Amino acid sequence: MGNARNLAFWAVLFLLILALFNLFGDGQSSTGSRQVAYSDFISAVDRGEVRSAQIDGEDVRYQSTDGTTYSTVKPVSDPIAETLISKGVTVNVVKQQQSGFMSLLGVWLPFIVMIGIWIFFMNRMQGGGKGGAMGFGKSKAKLLTEKQGRVTFDDVAGIDEAKEELEEIVEFLRNPQKFSRLGGKIPKGALLVGPPGTGKTLLARAIAGEAGVPFFTISGSDFVEMFVGVGASRVRDMFEQAKKNAPCIVFIDEIDAVGRARGVGIGGGNDEREQTLNQLLVEMDGFEANEGIIIIAATNRRDVLDPALLRPGRFDRQIHVPNPDIKGREKILNVHARKVPVGPDVDLRLIARGTPGFSGADLANLCNEAALMAARVGRRFVTMEDFENAKDKVMMGVERRSMVLTPEQKEMTAYHEAGHAVVGLKLPKCDPVYKATIIPRGQALGMVVSLPEMDRLNYHKDEAKQKIAMTMAGKAAEILKWGEEHVSNGPAGDIQQASAIARAMVMRWGMSDKVGNIDYAEAHEGYSGNTGGFSVSTKTKELIEEEVRELIEAGYQDARRILLENQQEWERLAQGLLEYETLTGDEIRKVMAGEPIQSDSDGDSPSGSMPSVTSVPKTKPAPKGGDVSPEPSV
Repeated sequence: MGNARNLAFWAVLFLLILALFNLFGDGQSSTGSRQVAYSDFISAVDRGEVRSAQIDGEDVRYQSTDGTTYSTVKPVSDPIAETLISKGVTVNVVKQQQSGFMSLLGVWLPFIVMIGIWIFFMNRMQGGGKGGAMGFGKSKAKLLTEKQGRVTFDDVAGIDEAKEELEEIVEFLRNPQKFSRLGGKIPKGALLVGPPGTGKTLLARAIAGEAGVPFFTISGSDFVEMFVGVGASRVRDMFEQAKKNAPCIVFIDEIDAVGRARGVGIGGGNDEREQTLNQLLVEMDGFEANEGIIIIAATNRRDVLDPALLRPGRFDRQIHVPNPDIKGREKILNVHARKVPVGPDVDLRLIARGTPGFSGADLANLCNEAALMAARVGRRFVTMEDFENAKDKVMMGVERRSMVLTPEQKEMTAYHEAGHAVVGLKLPKCDPVYKATIIPRGQALGMVVSLPEMDRLNYHKDEAKQKIAMTMAGKAAEILKWGEEHVSNGPAGDIQQASAIARAMVMRWGMSDKVGNIDYAEAHEGYSGNTGGFSVSTKTKELIEEEVRELIEAGYQDARRILLENQQEWERLAQGLLEYETLTGDEIRKVMAGEPIQSDSDGDSPSGSMPSVTSVPKTKPAPKGGDVSPEPSV
């Protein structure tokens, strides 16, 4: 319908241009000639001053004996041609191809077309929700039909609870009597909440592939425009389309773009966005019931949504889509491994164990990078080594082997990273050290990576203290080796990471006896005017900073003590890093004990496990924190 309307518009526009061309063409046909009265023309004929003449209907163009061209208009019934011939004038007559009606049409057609276009646009501008404002009010929701690349629930793994909730909705659409005979009603809406990359949109695509009913998809940002009222018009039009196709599913991605809480922020809210939200609230659960329309929305910012949008009757279910655990990661890797020819040495459980905190999108990227690396070296299948290299690239960045470092810089980096590794191995509550390297990656000149033995769901006080000590070990190593005056700016990332842990312990986790079990985080950062927090006295602020400083200083002193007690092992590991550049966990222990090791030709000896955390870099300039461990931040 829309294509036919566009085709008709362009056809009318073409006819208008053609008519105008003919009109101006006729008007320009007399250009270059001098207009004279018809009586003057007759007099010139009588005097024998006309050499030739052309008769085009009522228009007469003639050339005088001196070469000048004139034009005039003759009466309809005047037989001027006979007179000209009798005077010896050369006469040309142009054949008339248009009837009187066609001539009249050629004159009036441009005006008729312009009036028609004006009426067309006026109707469009007054159309309201049905394409008002020249189509701005039309819904941008797309009817999803995936004939190729269809996604089903078999392609979704690692989020079993969320999948079960949505499978029930699909089952309700397929067999409503199963639930309605017990008085159950189909949920009006389901809100998918979770961090980025956990598979919210993938779940929606799986519902579209499984449901067997019309599936409309739209983004929250597609509702909002600069014109007030357009968003509300699009919401009305979207629900009108959905009613015509009921039962159906409407998926709104990133609903926080239109569903933010009203009246929040400086000067209140945006009027256009609030009108759009109001219309969405009314359409979802207002006076008119929208039977058979299920709204599924996704967001990773549930805290900013309007409370009226979250109540039952609008979103009856709020489905949490978290990052997968070790079993979920293994299932996700199995799904992606179907599309990748993996070698016999690939152990997906080991890969899953070594990637805590990874989302589904991260794991998909890991498999893709492994496939690209295998293809780069000409392999026919992906090996465990490719997964190891891909994991290092995803988590730590690309190796910068071309980076030029002086011997002094390499030595300082080696002792810095050896300090992290030694302290991490000597403290029992630290995650086991998996790998240490002095090969620059990203912004880091070197890093130590720790591998947790299981998914970390919480932090204990002694674990947090020991993590601070391991983080501060790099600076302690530099000071012990070269003195206070020769410490570099490399520990900047370590200090930032240690400060974040210490502040969380004091202000959020209640791990300071002096400060107490009070959440001071928002108030301390000055958010009291915006989030309902409260002001903090100067004495409390000083106490918080004092406790944070004591925790970091205690961690630094612990690291310094451990390095002094194990100075020979620290020295051996630093020299081993200078020789081999990259050492895995077992190799680190052998080097510290003075035992010989065997290394790969490329200097990287992966052990088959995957690190996830504690990269403590030494950089110039320092990066924004060197630790990517899954811990709460302040």
